[in-house]
Amino acid sequence: MTRPKPNEKLSFDPKVFLTKVVGGRTISNYRVNQIVYEQGNPADSVFYIQKGKVKVAVTSEQGKEAVIGVLSTGDFFGEGCLASQTLRMATVVAMTECVIVRMAKESIIRVIHEEPSFAELFISHLLARNIRVEEDLVDQLFNSSEKRLARTLLLLANFGKEKSGPDPILAKISQETLAGMIGTTRSRVSHFMNKFRQLGLIDYNDHIIEVHRSLLNVVLHEKPEIRS
Repeated sequence: MTRPKPNEKLSFDPKVFLTKVVGGRTISNYRVNQIVYEQGNPADSVFYIQKGKVKVAVTSEQGKEAVIGVLSTGDFFGEGCLASQTLRMATVVAMTECVIVRMAKESIIRVIHEEPSFAELFISHLLARNIRVEEDLVDQLFNSSEKRLARTLLLLANFGKEKSGPDPILAKISQETLAGMIGTTRSRVSHFMNKFRQLGLIDYNDHIIEVHRSLLNVVLHEKPEIRS
């Protein structure tokens, strides 16, 4: 396989990727609220989202659920199995209609070993996810719930991903889900959503939430503070 030139920027091409994972690969359609896998299930495969959005949630022994992430088109999940994780640590549920590729652990490992350039791309993709997790942790520790909500809305709208403006967010991402993602109550989320709309930072109706670039000002200009 031809390796990229030293100054050539690596890019992830899902079509190329999927042609390399032969055997142990299935493509499935998921309806809204359908479970992809549950916490405690055997971890034996990696998933790739061709279309749609899913939420990742963990449940405590007392039954309390926390949403730890929302993933969308182009994201992987379930990659913990590649690091000897035997059981799923979270539950993944479709938030919209989804098309998801399931790839057996053995198939992914084979491609990583046989295709050095692909391995580099895949590792870069996973490192970007790890950086996001670290940023989420800092956000939880040092930022107010208002700022955390603004940042979450911008991320869900794919803000900054090499295009002119944010994407609309499907309204199926409920205020309860947003509250679980930022660690606050639904009433606080409702209060800030109304505030953002009154300030012209977002618009929403029964179908979508439209995020405007001006919402970034909430993230950049509010002074960080440690929550009590």
